Amino acid sequence: MSNTYTVIERFLKYVKIDTQSDPYSKTCPSTEKQKDLGRMLLAELLEIGITDAEMDEWGYIYATIPSNTDKNVPTICFCSHMDTSPESSGKDVKPIIHSNYDGDLISLPIGGITIDPKEHTDLQAQVGNSIITASGDTLLGADNKAGVAEIMDMAHYFTNHPEAKHGDIRILFTPDEEIGRGADKVNIEKLNAEFGYTVDGETLGSIEDETFSADGVVVKIFGVNTHPGFAKNKMENAARIASDFIAALPKDSWSPETTNGREGFVHPYEMKSGAEEAEITFIIRSFIDSELKIYEKRLEDLLKSVMVNYPNSTYEFEVKEQYRNMKNILDGRPEIVAYAEEAIARAGLEVKKGSIRGGTDGSKLSFMGLPCPNVFAGEHAFHSKKEWVSVQDMHRAVDTLINIAQIWEERS
Repeated sequence: MSNTYTVIERFLKYVKIDTQSDPYSKTCPSTEKQKDLGRMLLAELLEIGITDAEMDEWGYIYATIPSNTDKNVPTICFCSHMDTSPESSGKDVKPIIHSNYDGDLISLPIGGITIDPKEHTDLQAQVGNSIITASGDTLLGADNKAGVAEIMDMAHYFTNHPEAKHGDIRILFTPDEEIGRGADKVNIEKLNAEFGYTVDGETLGSIEDETFSADGVVVKIFGVNTHPGFAKNKMENAARIASDFIAALPKDSWSPETTNGREGFVHPYEMKSGAEEAEITFIIRSFIDSELKIYEKRLEDLLKSVMVNYPNSTYEFEVKEQYRNMKNILDGRPEIVAYAEEAIARAGLEVKKGSIRGGTDGSKLSFMGLPCPNVFAGEHAFHSKKEWVSVQDMHRAVDTLINIAQIWEERS
């Protein structure tokens, strides 16, 4: 493949735009600054000749690379998200290129932060490559601006190589993926694609066709409050009840800290509490839908066993479905994953098929009628100040996207 890549130049521009999303905001997008990147992408899409590019009121970008073949090819969508994680600052990102990586620790100039290949084992395969990091006081934003830049470079390639045959390709850039809302306002009818690929994966050559299934649980505890000076045999402190409940959670089998592979977990990630009322928010995760109910019953049974010690207090236990394992949908369209695996192999890479211990926009999109596995973008150590990406991995990601579109044209 003859390609003059533009992906790195684009990526270095995109990461400098602060697009951090906000889980406490009720608006869409959750932060207006995400549209700053959206406007840049819109201008670039129009500049390379994609005439129907648009950004809607919610900050979603839609665009089409028109078919250049006489064949009847299914319409493909490539999707990445524009926001970065609320867990670490994305303001004033200063990307650094570490050329000809020597396999040793990477030292960042701010904060004494080092990236150790013993901890970040994918670095061990990057000797001689160019590694991009932030400076130590922010995340990098490779999650998912690497994917955004790779899709943009794919679009640049096809608009400059009319001899490369493909069907209609739809581009979708979303806000708010990091706070679980990336697919909330996607207009599937407008998108008008048969299936898609999110470009938001980690290791070179990886494709993921499976995510967790996910529920959220909110537990509210209503204690009995009274003046602490006269509280003997009267007060039932909601904060104490909540603490007893959290302390009673299994420590060796339920928590994210003690599970991996295909094990699910129960994770209390937020607690608000006073003497009268406490609220604990949990996320429940499993690759098997039916296991969610088992976790939830065990969790409520555990709460009931704690509440026995506080007979005048009450609780509420509310379960909300969040997303489901996209493999439930993708198993009905095996060629979607198979063609991506072939595309990865054509890029000269070993195919690494796996499962995501989390979710992507593809989880919700699959159940909205757009079957959507996840292809590698090359991002690593996401949500942290140690985030990094390899220049060479990003080039191979662009090659893979181009190959996917061409394989679908060949097979049609």
